Amino acid sequence: MSQAKTGILLANLGTPDAPTPAAVKRYLRQFLSDRRVVDTPRLLWWPLLRGVILPIRSPRVAKLYQSVWMEEGSPLMVYSRRQEKALAARLGPDVPVALGMSYGSPSLESAVKALMAQDVTHIVVLPLYPQYSCSTVAAVWDELGRIFTKTRFMPSLSFIRDYATNEDYIAALANSVRRSFAEHGEPDLLLLSYHGIPQRYADEGDDYPQRCRDTTRELVSALGLPPEKVMMTFQSRFGREPWLTPYTDETLKMLGEKGVKHIQVMSPGFAADCLETLEEIAVQNREFFLEAGGEKYQYIPALNDNDDHITMMVNLTQPYR
Repeated sequence: MSQAKTGILLANLGTPDAPTPAAVKRYLRQFLSDRRVVDTPRLLWWPLLRGVILPIRSPRVAKLYQSVWMEEGSPLMVYSRRQEKALAARLGPDVPVALGMSYGSPSLESAVKALMAQDVTHIVVLPLYPQYSCSTVAAVWDELGRIFTKTRFMPSLSFIRDYATNEDYIAALANSVRRSFAEHGEPDLLLLSYHGIPQRYADEGDDYPQRCRDTTRELVSALGLPPEKVMMTFQSRFGREPWLTPYTDETLKMLGEKGVKHIQVMSPGFAADCLETLEEIAVQNREFFLEAGGEKYQYIPALNDNDDHITMMVNLTQPYR
């Protein structure tokens, strides 16, 4: 009998292949067609998506991507590839690592095939979403199920649901905050901005808001900050139905109007910097705060390929290897 061999599958959301309207349209079509992301009845959603949202949104979003695009490509892809390479270097050749995206390329299926081609018999799936949500982590699970309906051989799977309170993750976040405070001074307020989901998803059982609160509680404890020095908000809402509140953009406007002068913002739910952090948080929301009367605003980067982030991945997957 052949010896068991473990591989690591890093999963993230995905990104357009290029900062062009055509590439963004392809990506958004796939992303917004997933029922985990938008569960509106298809008879209502398809005409709206194809006839209104994609034609209008794609050129606008493409311009935003152009503003953050790196020489090597999309920020999310650049940092995800660096994470993949760094983790593979730490684990060595006996534990292959592959990167797959729920939408766009490289696909989750291509990542599974790459691991299987190296005779992997056990896959540890690490979705790079620290806080579980049905719209992100569960979408990875769904896609893996679809992938393995097409195969005769199926490896054993270990699926890491999330790591919202993992000690190494919290320590890496705390170190990042401390570095920012040391460089820019301690702010009047540390704002922790998580990606939002429709409030209805939470009402129907998604425990994402609680997992965000869990991360916030542990990070505040690790930093030793008084509760009044930290706020938790939700960003990136889409559509007309209510999303998780308080909203990041409205909160920053309110804080500027109330006389808060110095804010630093971190987005703990993003394992890699992307459009939502580099453009929405670092640029758009900065403008909201400063225009409302604020004076100093810093965005604290995602953990990306920081050494302590890679250490977290090594330690998080270790029990399954």
